[in-house]
Amino acid sequence: MSSSDRSRAVDLTRTYEVRTYGCQMNVHDSERLSGLLEGAGYVRAPEGSDGDADVVVFNTCAVRENADNRLYGNLGRLAPMKTKRPGMQIAVGGCLAQKDRDTIVERAPWVDVVFGTHNIGKLPVLLERARVQEEAQVEIAESLEAFPSTLPTRRESAYAAWVSISVGCNNTCTFCIVPALRGKEKDRRTGDILAEIEALVGEGVSEITLLGQNVNAYGSDIGDREAFSKLLRACGKIDGLERVRFTSPHPRDFTDDVIAAMAETPNVMPQLHMPMQSGSDTVLKAMRRSYRQERFLGIIDKVRASIPHAAITTDIIVGFPGETEEDFEQTLHAVREARFAQAFTFQYSKRPGTPAATMEGQIPKEVVQERYMRLSVLQEEISWDENKKQVGRTLELMVAEGEGRKDGATHRLSGRAPDNRLVHFTKPDTEVRPGDVVTVEITYAAPHHLLAEGAPLDVRRTRAGDAWEKRNTAEAAKPAGVMLGLPQIGVPEPLPAVTGSGCGLD
Repeated sequence: MSSSDRSRAVDLTRTYEVRTYGCQMNVHDSERLSGLLEGAGYVRAPEGSDGDADVVVFNTCAVRENADNRLYGNLGRLAPMKTKRPGMQIAVGGCLAQKDRDTIVERAPWVDVVFGTHNIGKLPVLLERARVQEEAQVEIAESLEAFPSTLPTRRESAYAAWVSISVGCNNTCTFCIVPALRGKEKDRRTGDILAEIEALVGEGVSEITLLGQNVNAYGSDIGDREAFSKLLRACGKIDGLERVRFTSPHPRDFTDDVIAAMAETPNVMPQLHMPMQSGSDTVLKAMRRSYRQERFLGIIDKVRASIPHAAITTDIIVGFPGETEEDFEQTLHAVREARFAQAFTFQYSKRPGTPAATMEGQIPKEVVQERYMRLSVLQEEISWDENKKQVGRTLELMVAEGEGRKDGATHRLSGRAPDNRLVHFTKPDTEVRPGDVVTVEITYAAPHHLLAEGAPLDVRRTRAGDAWEKRNTAEAAKPAGVMLGLPQIGVPEPLPAVTGSGCGLD
């Protein structure tokens, strides 16, 4: 290749950046969007590009009241950059795009592409169409065109992976707009899920997280109430798969067979994230949550009886319309009884388009804030007490990448315990890579992390660590320029082995 050809290769390299907001489902969808763009010849922009890419994609969330303000603020900051850079393109997808399809281009006419939750596979062809026709392309499908897992993926981790088992939700919670935007629940075939997991394990992945808006309702399409527990047990038979997690389950569908499968399947981790939302039966009824406090706490008791070291986490909404002080006290009572390892607490905010947004009894912001602070203080105390119970235990950690912000200064590394607690540990003398496994003794507990200050008791190099090393070596060896042809038109063909989403407010 001549010097002029090499220069042309660099000039024709088009970079992309995907900005993700919201739940794990969106994170997984963004992996798909990245895979689609790279399959069409785009190259991921360096970290910290901050809108300096040729294509900037916003994968949006509509759960929060001010989600649109956040989006339009970010779009506004990109407008002058786009003016200065002919050929730059901006795309908006995800839940907010599905909801506000008719207004995004009106409010931000410099946007090139708007696509929804059901047709993410169309992004490359929509970008090319917008470029050729020199006008915005808005395409929102009303139902799922292709299950996301049939699309190519650029996974963020070499050693851990999301695996979507269903999309959509059949619940009608009054605070949640997700079912209206994601549609009714649609389950994947079990064989396709297991084939994807086996393919991932073959690539070196050793931990998978099963994803669904209501993950334990899996099987509703075929009327098999035990389909999810059967899937967990099937995961236990996959050689090389060391850790299985899932999120987010709904208490309504949390049956005894799931607890038994968790307890009896060695690679299903002793961790449960189950949204409670409120401890008040009155508020739960207003939320259309089909369980009450007694039922929720009963599930936790059963889990702890079968899996004594399980770490249980939850989501809680404070200040739902009509919530009285007595209702809030019931939430505090439930938190004391449940003794969550962590609780992700949210101040209620209106979601336009949800029944709760127009309910009477909207709580003044200052009251919501005061209750939120009381709940946070209580949960912080419980989290710390529960973490202190870990001191002296010997735990196997999967070494993580990017989990410890102070690791460089403290000469530590970070990893996740089987119950998903974050542990910072002393860096061993031997090389250890993300995906490898170390055995440590816990010496100190803080509310949100644990410390293992002595030398690791054991270091086990793994195929997952090998995969991480291979991936990073390949990334470092990539050439500076890539000849870019026209993006592929249409949805890519499914991969030979199928390759692998929940809302925290389920």
